[in-house]
Amino acid sequence: MSQTRYLPVPDALVGERADAALARMLGISRSKAAGVLADGGVSMDGVTLGKSDALRDGIVVVDLGEDGPAAPEPAVPGGLPVIYEDADVVVIDKPVGVAAHASVGWTGPTVTGGLAAAGITVAQVGVAERYGIVHRLDVGTSGLMVVAKSVPAYSALKRAFKERTVEKIYHAVAQGHLEPTAGTIDAPIGRHPSADYKFAVVDGGRPSVTHYEVLEMMPGASLVEVHLETGRTHQIRVHMQAIRHPLVGDMTYGADPVMARRVGLSRQWLHAHELAFEHPTLGGQVRVTSSYPADLEHALQVLRGA
Repeated sequence: MSQTRYLPVPDALVGERADAALARMLGISRSKAAGVLADGGVSMDGVTLGKSDALRDGIVVVDLGEDGPAAPEPAVPGGLPVIYEDADVVVIDKPVGVAAHASVGWTGPTVTGGLAAAGITVAQVGVAERYGIVHRLDVGTSGLMVVAKSVPAYSALKRAFKERTVEKIYHAVAQGHLEPTAGTIDAPIGRHPSADYKFAVVDGGRPSVTHYEVLEMMPGASLVEVHLETGRTHQIRVHMQAIRHPLVGDMTYGADPVMARRVGLSRQWLHAHELAFEHPTLGGQVRVTSSYPADLEHALQVLRGA
């Protein structure tokens, strides 16, 4: 039985050639992506795409052929912690290793799957694989996410994130001691010029603004509070590398592997610690916080010398 997937085009891939973009979205080689396109298996808005066509903002429809039914999604280990819930929204504390939603090439657990397993129904609006999702966290980043349970909440929260009225506060541990101890990083971010799986500060990139304040200095590292003015992919990680203070454990963006091994981290020290937004239907502010997960807390104590 032929499978069809509906893939939102990431902001970073808008304008890219279809073969190159599809390869990244599906996690396959460019030549294989070109073959799928040549077979007429990819379209947008009902129009079949060729390999050199530029992707627009929207949904790419991919016919995966006779691959049989998808394997069952694995459960979130230990379940998906719910921090706040009412009739319109649910706020979860996403563990590391969990994706926001299903996508081609991802075989691990997801927030949408974890909510379904917990019997929590989300807003049936948008792309089916992303029902209720109004923002995302990287698989390797833990912390707070809000998901819409009603259609009015979905519309209001999508608008709030677009208008940047949602307060997102991250805690991160960066290598070294940041000077000044509070500041703003205003540097455009785009696709890395030589490694298409990551991003970098580049001329012509999308405007990106990060505000930071050092909360604590430790031997060789700093605990930092980060407020995002924009929300680019990997923004905190890219900006911290750009000022030569990569996040502890973040080998993709220049972290010291010796320090990562010493503190026991196999991912970046980055946590979505606090989230605040106007309730989409009731009014008033919803503000929630999340404690550091065990791996980040352990790394912090090692760095403190405890």
